[in-house]
Amino acid sequence: MAKFNPITFMQEVRHEVAKVTWPTWKEVWITTLMVLIMVALASIFFLAVDQALSYVVRMVLGIGGG
Repeated sequence: MAKFNPITFMQEVRHEVAKVTWPTWKEVWITTLMVLIMVALASIFFLAVDQALSYVVRMVLGIGGG
């Protein structure tokens, strides 16, 4: 097994981090807003599907009131 040198490791980490293209604050906010909107839309969709399936199951089982 190769010897582990923490100093070399940290130098390599710094070198790799320097290559990263970090997003701007505007990109972060836009992406965050897009995620929140998609979560809200998905929540509404699954609520509607759940309610519809619940209604169908109640009607099939004969326990629905209307």
